[in-house]
Amino acid sequence: MTPKSRKAIDERLLGDESEIVRDLIARARPTAREKADTERLARRLVHAVRMGRRPQGGVDAFMQEYSLSSEEGIVLMCLAEALLRIPDADTADKLIADKIGGRDWDEHIGHSDSLFVNASTWGLMLTGRVMELGKGTLSDIGGFLGNLVKQSGEPIIRQAMRHAMRIMGKQFVLGRTIEEALELAEEAEQIGYRHSYDMLGEAAMTADDAERYLKSYRDALISIADHAARGPARTIFEKPSISVKLSAIHPRYQPRKAARLEVELLPDIIDLAKLARERDMGLTIDAEEAERLDLSLDLFAKIARAEELSGWDGLGLAVQAYGRRAYPALEWLAQLAAETGRRFPVRLVKGAYWDTEVKLAQEMGFESYPVFTRKVSTDVSYLACARLMLSKPDAFYPQFATHNAHSLAAIQSMAAPDADYEFQRLHGMGQPLYDEVVGTGPGQVPCRIYAPVGSHEDLLAYLVGRLLDYGAYTSGVNRLAVGEAPVAGFGAEGGAGGE
Repeated sequence: MTPKSRKAIDERLLGDESEIVRDLIARARPTAREKADTERLARRLVHAVRMGRRPQGGVDAFMQEYSLSSEEGIVLMCLAEALLRIPDADTADKLIADKIGGRDWDEHIGHSDSLFVNASTWGLMLTGRVMELGKGTLSDIGGFLGNLVKQSGEPIIRQAMRHAMRIMGKQFVLGRTIEEALELAEEAEQIGYRHSYDMLGEAAMTADDAERYLKSYRDALISIADHAARGPARTIFEKPSISVKLSAIHPRYQPRKAARLEVELLPDIIDLAKLARERDMGLTIDAEEAERLDLSLDLFAKIARAEELSGWDGLGLAVQAYGRRAYPALEWLAQLAAETGRRFPVRLVKGAYWDTEVKLAQEMGFESYPVFTRKVSTDVSYLACARLMLSKPDAFYPQFATHNAHSLAAIQSMAAPDADYEFQRLHGMGQPLYDEVVGTGPGQVPCRIYAPVGSHEDLLAYLVGRLLDYGAYTSGVNRLAVGEAPVAGFGAEGGAGGE
């Protein structure tokens, strides 16, 4: 691997955003045919979803009702996020008492056709049962909630909130165990969906955490492979896969611990990859924070060069387009693929933790940021990266993760008719859109569902991240179902990251 390619990555870290974007615009610019095809396909997809060919429910409906442009949506998301961070009950109760009062929650009850939305409105599952939400009771619910605080007290509401979040979280998590998830995935597989399973868990804080997460990955991989073996013969790219977060299997996944990680972490991830190779399954290394990119690339290169993994095309990596180094990182990966004789499955995402990246850069006193500060810059980066990936089919099996109709249409327009690639979406998100795309017939493209698996203990942090990430009014998921939102705006989502 030539030092020049890594140098190109380093130079983009805190580079001038305008200069970087000008370069990416030239690489992403569509032809006249691609532009026309993109607009035509995006309009068809949006209109098909809005026509209600397939009902919108679950989290898509919830995020439409409680967008982050509404006062209620902001309160709900912030309250949910804050409850994760408050260690004592008394403080949590005071927060609830302060935030619940004075909001027009009753306006949302019955506004949506989704029972999930109505039930989630302040968690009326106090006894584990969904209350009757018939038309005769809708006008009384706002008063019920206010009286509930006065009569029952904040501790009851705190428990109701947590319980409601767990119920809501089931819309994001496919199953509590891998066995349950595999069973529930069968219906979607019959339609033509694929799955990538992710065992829920934040970064490991202790060696015991890391060992527990590593064991869950091993056990899940074996279960997924056994399940896949009972089905029809498929290529490694068509089979279910597993996603692994390196920070979950070592408590010190930090750049300054690189030497230690090579001794302690690298053998574990290579052993896991060997198990995937033996079972003819794919294993994707998930993205980490920007400060860990160099560390992740170094470890990925060592895994790719491991002799015991030669001839296996299942080693994948997630790349975040909102990072200023995404494009040169893909160029480097293409060189690594050529050097090792591999084809890497690469999951291209826009990026989910923009606020965190910006805050960390501010805390470190950096003059700039490792991520783009404008959403349009991220969109340009995403399309430039997509074009690069599609242009190197020997190096990449492209996996485009997006919930944005315009991005989806743009990729289909720039891809050759015989191009080998897939789309990806999160479980619980974007189903109405992808039900218009997924399949094996002419003009249809495979879609893989990123399917988190885990118990309630690991759920809430993931849940809040998803709600905050996709809750903005201008996000593709939300605006897709809003009949008055112009179709032409579906390439300009809110924030600087997101799908």
